[in-house]
Formats: sequence, C-alpha cells, structure tokens
Amino acid sequence: LLGEFDANKSGRQDWEDAYANGLELLGFTYEERTQPFRGASGVTHPLLAEAATQFQAQAFNELLPASGPVRTTVLGSETHEKQQQAQRVGHFMNYYITCIMEEYTPELDQMLFYLPLAGSTFKKVYYDETLGRAVSKFIAAEHLVVPYETSDLETCPNITQVLRMSLNELRKKQIGGFYIDIPVIPAQEESGSISSEVDRIDGMSPSQIDYDCTLLECHVDLDLEGYEEKDDEGEPTGIKIPYIVTISQDNGQVLAIRRNYREEDEKKRKIQYFVHYKFLPGFGFYGLGLIHTIGGLSRTATAALRQLIDAGTLSNLPAGFKARGLRIRDDDD
Repeated sequence: LLGEFDANKSGRQDWEDAYANGLELLGFTYEERTQPFRGASGVTHPLLAEAATQFQAQAFNELLPASGPVRTTVLGSETHEKQQQAQRVGHFMNYYITCIMEEYTPELDQMLFYLPLAGSTFKKVYYDETLGRAVSKFIAAEHLVVPYETSDLETCPNITQVLRMSLNELRKKQIGGFYIDIPVIPAQEESGSISSEVDRIDGMSPSQIDYDCTLLECHVDLDLEGYEEKDDEGEPTGIKIPYIVTISQDNGQVLAIRRNYREEDEKKRKIQYFVHYKFLPGFGFYGLGLIHTIGGLSRTATAALRQLIDAGTLSNLPAGFKARGLRIRDDDD
C-alpha cells in the first residue's frame, strides 16, 4: 500500500506543480523586485482572486441560506402526514447541521474558496466515535490521492487520505481501541510544492518543535489471507473486498484494518465516505478550476500592469550623471 501511494502521488506531480504555480497568481504576498531595476513594481492583477472570492460568496449564500441548507421533497402522492414528516425531517436536519455539527459551516466556507482555484475538493462524511456524532470534514485535493486510471470515487480501487494528527490525539484513539497500541514516531510533514506555496502565502513555516503524526487512511479492495471471499462450496474466489487500512507513514506500521462494508450485506458493497465537488468537469478525475481557465489571462494581465507602472516610474525618475567631487546630501542614486 505504501508503494502504491508513492507511485500514485508521483504520478500526479505535474498537477501539483501547476496548482502551486497558479496559487502565485492570487497576489496575496507582495514581491520585492530588483529586475529590471531596483524598486520595480511587484503588484499582481487581482483578476483571479476577485473571481474566486465572488464565487465563494455567492455559492455560500446559495448552499447555506438563513433558513438552513436542508430542503425536503415528498416523493409520490402527497398526504398531510407525509408533509408533516418532511417538515419535521427538514427542521431536525437543519438544527443538526447548523447547531450540533459545529465544523460544518466553517469547513464548507473554506472548501468553497479552494474549489474554484483547484477545480476539485472533497468532503469526508462519517460517524466519529470520539465525538459521538456525524462529522463532515473538508479535505483539500492534495490530501486525497487516487490512481492514474481512476474515473470516479465509486469505482476507485484505492483511495488514500493523508491525515495529520497530534500525538496526543493518536494516543487517545489507541487507548480507546480505535488503533493498535504500538509506538508511532512523530515527524514533520513532507513539504510538497502546494504546501510550500500555501505556507508562503500564509507567512507561516514549521518550527523545530512542530511534530505530528502522518497517517495514511487507505480505502482499498484487498484479498487478505485468512479472510478470503468464498463461494457456496467454501472455496476462495480471489475476489477483493473493501477494507480501510490505516498506516503510519513515519514508521510503516499498520494501525488498523477494518471491513468497509456492512456486515449483513451479502454483496459486500463499499461504504463511500468521500464526496467529490468539481468546479468544472475536467478531462479526467480532477475538475478544472479558475487557475486552469483564466490563469494565463491573469498572468498576462499582471505582466501588462507591471509594465505600465514600471514605464511610468522610469519616465518620472530624475536622471543624469554624478561628477567627481559632487556634493550630495545622501547616497541615493
């Protein structure tokens, strides 16, 4: 599984580099330039940032209105009892999502900013045993790795989520029996092109004491020895069935293996935890975002804006020469 993860991650390296380069076009950090002259303009045209902000603001109002995000529809013939039931379900779900699931609103808000830029984002919806309730977490595209030939999440044979977890949180899950109680060595996260660019925009950098555990949660189809799929005669069929395998990336130890299908399901259908959001349907698994559609236009607009400002600066600068023995007040040239 570790070998497959490394291969799948390296297979999308060009996608990560293009995404990281596109994040520079947001212009959230000012660039001090010395070329073509010292003090040249480092301004970035706000085309991309403005488009992403407008989408995020409009989509948030549509998906999370004041009345709540859940609406109900009665299928088939409508009766008074069905309408009353639909109303109760809608009221309860809106209360649960807005009041009980405290992370839903901020996670959705953050996801809607990533979505127009990356083109693809993910939500993980599951029941959290520690919190004792349903959870809907936002997952950035760079933290979910799939094989090259994947077309959608439903048919994907190997979905790997990269989890960063504090040592104390991991210890709680080990004591609670969720993970095997084995020593895990914490380490700093591997710095990729996307995470490095995001840290540069945020103005943050890891310190020498920032050590968390990196876990790989693999939603895979496996044919495990001793747990083979068998036919009516008790013979192994060789069919792979869904499991969730959690591995510590730092030391390669398996922390948990769980079946990913309902025990009473004879067909052993995979339980899907992830939801894929696309800004525009792309040519493959990942969607297209504003970086792909107007990234070139944003880069050109930035270059034209800088040329105009630099031309104005040069035309207004005092020019001449400094003769020997000339007395000037300071050393500015």
